[in-house]
Amino acid sequence: MRPPTDDASARQHPGEPSPVPGRGGNRTSRPASKHVAEIDGHLVDLLNRSTQELRLAWRELHRTGPPQGLSRDLLIRALAHQLQERAAGGANRALRRRLQTLAGEFAKKSRSFDPALVPKVGATLVRQWRGHAHTVLVRDDGFEYEGQHYRSLTVIAERITGAHWSGPRFFGLTKRTGASVSAEAGE
Repeated sequence: MRPPTDDASARQHPGEPSPVPGRGGNRTSRPASKHVAEIDGHLVDLLNRSTQELRLAWRELHRTGPPQGLSRDLLIRALAHQLQERAAGGANRALRRRLQTLAGEFAKKSRSFDPALVPKVGATLVRQWRGHAHTVLVRDDGFEYEGQHYRSLTVIAERITGAHWSGPRFFGLTKRTGASVSAEAGE
């Protein structure tokens, strides 16, 4: 793990907006943290701590010991993540809800569990229904259909069909279940 640098442009990844003010910088609604230098100092401090001190920091943070066999590098990364998450405010409600759903599907060993089926922001979903093409735009805060914002595809599917449908299933974002899954596995 490299120590953080003070040059903001050095931290920019290809394809991302520049974090330098006035150059298309941070477009999120979160205000810039006043304590960036302090957080950077804490991150460097993590690198200088002994493994025992890192384990103690983990105990203070999680009120339990770190998982057995967790390497020093992973301890540092996990603690750094927690510091940065606290400074930036953490994941938004929609992301936390999606992660809970995925964790539940994974725990049930559901056949429909596939996190890759989540459409990317900016994607357009098109579904033919009774001779009419219905187009939905995927936004970072939900979906847009006929100029209106929706939080769920299911609500849109119900509006289109007049009946309760699973939105992801209606728009073809789920795998087929049952016999069709076993038939595909045999091919």
